[in-house]
Amino acid sequence: MLTNERHDFILKLLEEKQTIKIQELVDLTAASESTIRRDLTELENQQKLERVFGGAVLPARYLIEPSVADKSTQNLQEKIQLAKFAAAFVHKGDSVFLDAGTTTFQMIPFLKEKDLVVVTNGLTLVDSLNEQGITTYLTGGRVKPRTGALVGAQTIQSLKNYRFDVCFLGVNGFHPDYGYTTPDPEEAAVKQLASSLARRTYVLADHSKSNKVSFAKIMDLEQAILVVDELSGETIEIMEKKTTVKVGKA
Repeated sequence: MLTNERHDFILKLLEEKQTIKIQELVDLTAASESTIRRDLTELENQQKLERVFGGAVLPARYLIEPSVADKSTQNLQEKIQLAKFAAAFVHKGDSVFLDAGTTTFQMIPFLKEKDLVVVTNGLTLVDSLNEQGITTYLTGGRVKPRTGALVGAQTIQSLKNYRFDVCFLGVNGFHPDYGYTTPDPEEAAVKQLASSLARRTYVLADHSKSNKVSFAKIMDLEQAILVVDELSGETIEIMEKKTTVKVGKA
């Protein structure tokens, strides 16, 4: 395979998977590891990818966060099923952090009989929580126009006043090597803090987020229980080497 052919192959594979490993490229191209490393360096110099330990990911500019409107219609039935499954991990009387997100939003109807106190940084969750009669506290902070999430120093300060029995987070990707990620470092910081203040943390992610890597790391896989709608047996086996995986199939 010529150099330009390898480069095209690498970029096409990266577009499909968002993250690739050096060894994977060695196996697929029959090139040496040193050759693949040179390829990745050249492509990084052209700003077509970003090198990470053991591989490469898409540049941050390609990892634009979808809006709430975009995300709310993606894999909707899977999200509803996942939300119903996740709600079963909430006990009556729990104090709960619900992250801003479309999957956590879908949990709300399944929480109404549990006599909860909920804290959220999601503006889009508040009306639904109130409609279900759930005691709700909204953090302060700067409003992100695309997602309705509250982020920044005021959000961080507000969260420090609480402790949670359970925390539910949404992510843009999960990966055995790169952990849980999201496009916005400020939102990653909020998620990380909320998790640290909870006895248990569950990350809700449908199968489309598997092996995806976004710009800002939230935490390692082992720091939360992964709740998914479905995954291949091979992927579950890989993930379970790092964390507990709960699969809620329809």
